[in-house]
Amino acid sequence: MHAMLLGADGHLVWSEVANPIIKENEVLLEVYAAGVNRADLLQKAGTYPPPPGWPNYFGLEAAGVIAKVGKNVASEGKWKVGDRVCALLGSGGYAEYVAVPEELLMPIPKGLSTVDAAGLPEVYGAAYLFLFLEGNLRSGDTILVTAGASGLASVMIPMAKAFGARVITTVLNDELAEKIAHLPADIVVNTSREKLSDVMKAELDAGHGVDITVDCLGGSDVGECMPYMNFDGRWIMIATLADDFTNVNMRSMYARRTRLIGTNLRSRTPEQKKKLLTDMTDILWPKVESGEVRPTIYRVFPMSEAEQAQDLMQSGKTAGKLILVVKEEGK
Repeated sequence: MHAMLLGADGHLVWSEVANPIIKENEVLLEVYAAGVNRADLLQKAGTYPPPPGWPNYFGLEAAGVIAKVGKNVASEGKWKVGDRVCALLGSGGYAEYVAVPEELLMPIPKGLSTVDAAGLPEVYGAAYLFLFLEGNLRSGDTILVTAGASGLASVMIPMAKAFGARVITTVLNDELAEKIAHLPADIVVNTSREKLSDVMKAELDAGHGVDITVDCLGGSDVGECMPYMNFDGRWIMIATLADDFTNVNMRSMYARRTRLIGTNLRSRTPEQKKKLLTDMTDILWPKVESGEVRPTIYRVFPMSEAEQAQDLMQSGKTAGKLILVVKEEGK
């Protein structure tokens, strides 16, 4: 089979690799489409290696059809050859086939294509983890999601709204603000014209401060903005794309009982991921099928253009998910 490898010259190459050999508790997934994630860029840079036992090529999520099932999977009977599924992966989605532990599989929600479904597992799993398991989201909360044009924000904003939250998000310029106009954010902060800390202070003074922040940027805004969280606020750090460092007023932090939480999805144990995906299927899939929450697909590329897709993500000019197609559905 073929997979997208990082060549010695730093470019991606569609290369012949060994076929996956599935274990008794795994299935062989024929990949139709795979999602592109920022973690792929970190992996390419050598700073975010795959967990042990996973392929050394990219791809944290994929959708397709089960081509083979392991002995234990067959005896349990939950999954069978021909099932349309999407999967959360440690890596390996940029390929024709990938071996997937059965606990990392989910059915494709009704009405969605494999292209749509390829943008679900990683970003929906991360959004559910950050908002509900780390953030303890409740109806009526105010949520701040930084980088509103990101693929994660394109899911997290409507997800939070679907569960009764009020949402603030940030963008770098008016062009990105227009690109996310279809998302139901209550406030969009253009950080080229406004300081996020000023907006948060005004919201706090008006009686509806931020309860949960999901931040992929980091940098100086963290320390500047944390004093304007509600009491018992949760500032959840998931990446530091702006800067790894900030200055925090710790007196304000303990006085307001603010919690600074660092988290990620990739390093979770298989048992933790299984519980997460089961909850997602039960709680989120009905809202996906009803149309309340849907992935925003910004652009679809053939797998042969995986490098261009990664370059586009690196540029910061996207507003939604990027998807790579390995095989067209129905062909």
